[in-house]
Amino acid sequence: MVVMHRYVAAAAMSLAAVTATAPAGPASATPSVGTSAVTLSANTVDGVDYVTREITIAPGGSTGWHYHDPTVYGLIRSGTLTRTLANCQVDGTFPAGTAVAEGRGPDHVHLGRNLGSEPLVMWVSYVAPAGTPLSVDMPDPGCGFA
Repeated sequence: MVVMHRYVAAAAMSLAAVTATAPAGPASATPSVGTSAVTLSANTVDGVDYVTREITIAPGGSTGWHYHDPTVYGLIRSGTLTRTLANCQVDGTFPAGTAVAEGRGPDHVHLGRNLGSEPLVMWVSYVAPAGTPLSVDMPDPGCGFA
């Protein structure tokens, strides 16, 4: 019960810190195009990292091919996310207001793209053992786009 309270507290701190600022930089998956990320909150509690980022993808941009080892949840704030899996099939189109969960591990390589005409803005929360990379870059699995 204490661990659950700590998890809830850390998650709440991560999500509530949306007014924090950090320098913008490239999102960690490559080769990304027109993508930037700002860390809104980063906390470590009992050896677990709780990180929340705002990721912005310009029209025509993408995250680059990648996968996540951490548990990842997102909220589409504006625009539309189109997610493509390593089999080159679109597995979802997520408009503003939609919650998104990502599969974990190298069996879940994917690419997020903004095929719309307005910036795509997502708030993304990661929960992982301390020090775990938020994403792992992967090459194009043969789909011919990034």
